[in-house]
Amino acid sequence: MKLVILDRDGVINEDRDDFVKNTMEWVPLPHSLEAIANLTQAGWHVVVATNQSGLARGLFDVHALNAMHEKMHRLVGQAGGRIDAIAYCPHGPDHGCECRKPLPGMVLELAERFNVKLQGLPLIGDSLRDLESVAAVGGQPILVRTGKGMQTLEKGGLPEGTLVFDDLFDAAEHLINL
Repeated sequence: MKLVILDRDGVINEDRDDFVKNTMEWVPLPHSLEAIANLTQAGWHVVVATNQSGLARGLFDVHALNAMHEKMHRLVGQAGGRIDAIAYCPHGPDHGCECRKPLPGMVLELAERFNVKLQGLPLIGDSLRDLESVAAVGGQPILVRTGKGMQTLEKGGLPEGTLVFDDLFDAAEHLINL
């Protein structure tokens, strides 16, 4: 099985410094829906792993999060794609959980759920913590320049072997052509 893990904010949809809090603020990035459709049609299973500390901060509730994810599923479906699962961390940075990226909790959960090997498992993200979460378990970190990706690239310190692409569409094309 070919499985790819995507971060959400900054990879699939526009990121916001004040958090994406509702469906009106959840706006897909150009070509991201098409990228997911292309992956799906090429036989990839697409899953999402996203830190959602806005829940712990009281900026939105689980109903708003579910509505955002329903919108994402609907728009991806309309583009001809599918997201097979979404894992999210509802905790804040200081809660000491095992799921919040850069820890690999969500990566481990998704790999186990889909019964795939961790070695080489691709995760596409825009922040260092995304990349670290998959690198920690032997996966393939992939950075996109969208969202906070340019800042992440400029800061440096990327895990060894990190691949870098302009956006999700380009990263998806790379995976499809492997």
